[in-house]
Amino acid sequence: MNESRTVPVAPVARAPGGGACDRASKPKRIFDSRVLFDGGQELQIEHNGEIYTLRVTSKGKLILTK
Repeated sequence: MNESRTVPVAPVARAPGGGACDRASKPKRIFDSRVLFDGGQELQIEHNGEIYTLRVTSKGKLILTK
């Protein structure tokens, strides 16, 4: 059974070297995976009406599957 939860995420804007970012100086959004996973090993992402699963492997890598 998949339980849906909403986790508040505060993006952190960073620019390499402290300068302006590319694409008309729009800052990139960086999310801390620990906040996204909230202590779990798997989360689901909806993109263009499709559900994707993002998992943390036993070696700490990320795998995205549809």
